[in-house]
Amino acid sequence: MAGFTPHTPAEVKEMLGAAGLTGIKELFADIPADLAPKSFKIPAGMTEYEALSVLNSMAAKNNTSAAVFMGGGYYDHFIPAAVDAISSRAEFYTAYTPYQPEASQGTLQAIFEYQTMMAKLSGLEVSNASLYDGGTALYEAIAMAIRTNNRSKVIIDKGVNPIYRQIVKTYAANQKIEIMEVDLKDIYTDREKIKSMLDESISAVVMQTPNYFGIVDDFSDIYKSAQEKGITKIAVFYPMSLGILKTPGEMNADIAVADGQSLGLPLSFGGPYLGIMAASKGYVRKMPGRIVGETVDKNGTKCYVLTLQAREQHIRREKATSNICSNQALCALRAVVYLALLGREGFRKASLVNFEKAEYLKSKLKKLAEIKKGTTFNEFTVKLDCGAAVFAKKMLAKGFAAGIPASLYYPDKKNYLIIAATEKRTKKEMDDFAVAFKSAL
Repeated sequence: MAGFTPHTPAEVKEMLGAAGLTGIKELFADIPADLAPKSFKIPAGMTEYEALSVLNSMAAKNNTSAAVFMGGGYYDHFIPAAVDAISSRAEFYTAYTPYQPEASQGTLQAIFEYQTMMAKLSGLEVSNASLYDGGTALYEAIAMAIRTNNRSKVIIDKGVNPIYRQIVKTYAANQKIEIMEVDLKDIYTDREKIKSMLDESISAVVMQTPNYFGIVDDFSDIYKSAQEKGITKIAVFYPMSLGILKTPGEMNADIAVADGQSLGLPLSFGGPYLGIMAASKGYVRKMPGRIVGETVDKNGTKCYVLTLQAREQHIRREKATSNICSNQALCALRAVVYLALLGREGFRKASLVNFEKAEYLKSKLKKLAEIKKGTTFNEFTVKLDCGAAVFAKKMLAKGFAAGIPASLYYPDKKNYLIIAATEKRTKKEMDDFAVAFKSAL
């Protein structure tokens, strides 16, 4: 693509002169040669119209007509038009950090409502004002556990989203944190192995339901064993599933995290998304970011304030929790609007429809491939007689984004395909999917 600079050669020369330099290269003299860019040659500039034409031509190459049966933590859910309409209002999308409560009551109330909804959804007592995405939320939960019990070892079930696990490893790489991943038994949690590893040296244990392969589980037994050893219990959940599934709070988790993409956020080629975090009250002062509280002003009128701000801007650096909270909560606002539009009963029905769609698709495929046993929500795993990656390419050519080949993250599972069916998938699409599935085998 073309480059753009607003400065004329004369202005560049003037700025270099003011800095006591004779050329652009002197600005980069301190960069070692092996790290320096090979060239600053960029294409000639374009007009706005020319640039738009190039971008439109590139965009036209994308195939957006395929019926999406992919999941892996990010799902093709229906988003009511009102979500875009409300969240696009200028008072929301131009708002930033609400440092001045007297000028930010609308934003603060929206965040307060978001926190309330996330606490109710997860079955836990408190929620912060959102994080970046599910993976960073999981790291922050682990950091909370380490700050709380001053231990450094963390057990993570390999059924936890592999993208989240990689994010955690990246953040922990230069810290004294030992990540211990526990292999699955096929696609199921090795709960006895995990229980055998729980001792007083472990800071946190991380479980996910439904796991990456779609298996729904109840980790109450693991959490009970962890609690006896003073270990922080962290649950990774799928928000849409909690319309019908047991909540992290009901399993006695201490901290629950999720990606809120399923709550009114489009897939958008990978973001921006929404990191959800909720916790029991005992962890509130270890939470990153902000918590909005409800109070009254001097006239007794209800109002909202930033009750907890654990950032280094507000407290001593060594007592700060995290600087990952510049999120102005626009994505969280979308989740609030989405949930408010559906309401409690509507959300439960949407959750149930997701479950029913997947069960219908299972019924269409059961004679074509081995469907892995276990309770699922809207995602399940099939074992093929051929490589799943090649099979997925065949299905894409037939107009179906058929699922995620598990071998992308689990090399030993080359024949496993993870398939999702959301409320957007019609009966005809699923019937056609089954026909294409059979012909692609």
